[in-house]
Amino acid sequence: MTDPLVIPPPPAFAAQANVGAEVYARAEADPLAFWAEQAGRLQWDTPWHTVFDDADLPTARWFDGGRLNVAVNCVDRHVAAGRGEKVALHWAGEPGDGRTVTYAQLQDEVCRLANALEELGVVAGDRVVLYLPVLVETVVATMACARIGAVVSLVFGGFSAQALRFRVADTGAKLLIASDGQFRRGQAVGVKAAADEAVEGLDHVEHVLVVRRTGEADVPWTEGRDVWWHDVVDRQSTEHTAPSFDAEHPLFIVYTSGTTGRPKGLVHTTGGYLTHASWTHWALFDLQDDDVYWCQADLAWVTAHTYVLYGPLSNGATQVVYEGSPLTPHPGRHFELIQQHRVTTYYTAPTLVRTFMKHGPQLPAGYDLSSLRLLGSVGEAINPEAWRWLHGHVGGGRCPVVDTWWQSETGAAVIAPLPGVTPLKPGSATVPLPGLAATVVDDAGVETPPGVEGNLVITRPWPGMARTVWRDHDRFVRSYWAPYAERGWYLAGDSASKDEDGYIWIGGRIDDVLNVSGHRLSSIELESALVSHPRVAEAAVVGAPDDVTGQRIVAFVITRDTPGADDAGLTEELRAHVATRVGAVAKPREVVVVTDLPKTRSGKIMRRLMADMTAGRGGGDVTSLTDAGSLTVVEDAWAAHVAGRGDAG
Repeated sequence: MTDPLVIPPPPAFAAQANVGAEVYARAEADPLAFWAEQAGRLQWDTPWHTVFDDADLPTARWFDGGRLNVAVNCVDRHVAAGRGEKVALHWAGEPGDGRTVTYAQLQDEVCRLANALEELGVVAGDRVVLYLPVLVETVVATMACARIGAVVSLVFGGFSAQALRFRVADTGAKLLIASDGQFRRGQAVGVKAAADEAVEGLDHVEHVLVVRRTGEADVPWTEGRDVWWHDVVDRQSTEHTAPSFDAEHPLFIVYTSGTTGRPKGLVHTTGGYLTHASWTHWALFDLQDDDVYWCQADLAWVTAHTYVLYGPLSNGATQVVYEGSPLTPHPGRHFELIQQHRVTTYYTAPTLVRTFMKHGPQLPAGYDLSSLRLLGSVGEAINPEAWRWLHGHVGGGRCPVVDTWWQSETGAAVIAPLPGVTPLKPGSATVPLPGLAATVVDDAGVETPPGVEGNLVITRPWPGMARTVWRDHDRFVRSYWAPYAERGWYLAGDSASKDEDGYIWIGGRIDDVLNVSGHRLSSIELESALVSHPRVAEAAVVGAPDDVTGQRIVAFVITRDTPGADDAGLTEELRAHVATRVGAVAKPREVVVVTDLPKTRSGKIMRRLMADMTAGRGGGDVTSLTDAGSLTVVEDAWAAHVAGRGDAG
């Protein structure tokens, strides 16, 4: 799946980049000294005595003995350094409202909420769940929780009451912070009733703190439990003394969807995570003092934890945060915001790039994007065609594309290019970052030859790694460490291959690798071939059981033209196209045209659900779906397809 195109760093960019090529050798020679150097970029109240303690692997201790406060590092120290008037946030609301917040103003708001949380009885170690859209208050709440040592867990505001209830109950949260309503694709929608349903009967929830966002007329209310944000927060003092916390004090719990079973609550701690998040943000996005940075992830997604909340704020960045859908009120809304705020760094997801591609290059061409100097991709492996489209039509061919591979479990980026150093190959996340080590191996732990798919593993501990699964450490060990326990390797759960240059090409999840007549085929590789066809805007490939070949390939495609326009001939057209691009063994047996695909909020296509459907199995956890209706769309299309071929699937 390699691409012959290799793009060197632009000379002018390389000349001023934050990081030079020598960092790789220096970090490899002494990884612990390298991470100690990066931890030194932060403000510590008490220095650590041990950089890394591996006595209890796979649970590791980083910067043992050190103490610090995350909120002080992300807010207060910038104000103390005389940079309080620098803009921290350009917030844009979906209806068109907005706010600009300086670091001094952010500090005041964080201190007020910290005082309010303490008034409500929240103490260090208590869990606080946020059920909020992308608001300034959401940023303030994460920082205020960190300031007092409360463990925060953010839940996507579009999740159901059931999904929220699981997370509130699993964390044993003392406080839920919710909004009266949210704006969704131009409509104000009440959500307080869902919050009430989620906490009903949970005695550990002492208060629900409510942010007034949409001004809902009849907000359901429970006296004694529910409190308006403006009633309790606005009257607080802007003075608050921040205590320091141990480097291993829990900072947040982020939930991931498992292939089977309930979602896993991954626990990230303070010192190591912030070190990893802060350095990678500064290095990967080549942060300059006059940059305007925008990571377009929802704040509940781990990408936004690391590359909106903790990473950028720890580096004193100015950033854009946007509440709404990228297509509301029009498809060019993101480009409009880039133009308005003179955004220099735009970090997005392949799914959104492919969505823009449906509208053609004239969409970005209608806006002034000349301020951009760096682009980023996250969420899943980016198809080479989408990479080139982003590079050419959004970045004008001048902006390095930082394609990042990492996971909720890793805390921050693991494989990615350094923009002034690493030659780029469209579709490859390139090589492990300095201080990190990853490779591709077979099931026995033997490195695979170039071009051969295997299992992606991280071969030594790193500071940002999750420490456990909340209340289920055995599951943490079993899920990620047991397969290569003797070597102490972390199994990422993604397939990958290396090319002759050592560049890593991410496939799909290991359970997304298709085995057709003994041939291991990556879903990502097949999807890349499909979307390179001019009629295909987006594709998802899954394997369905087959008595002869083990699995047969089923492709679900969204076309650029009107559904039904010569769909009958499309199957053979795409089969031939994939055979040309990948090989005859990779030809889809079946092609199903759909108008939507089930995706998580992070933009990942939930292939597992479609594989379950084609196999006649019930699906697993669906709480991460952005829109449950998208699964219904695919199920209906599949049922019609099966009926049309006259069998039961």
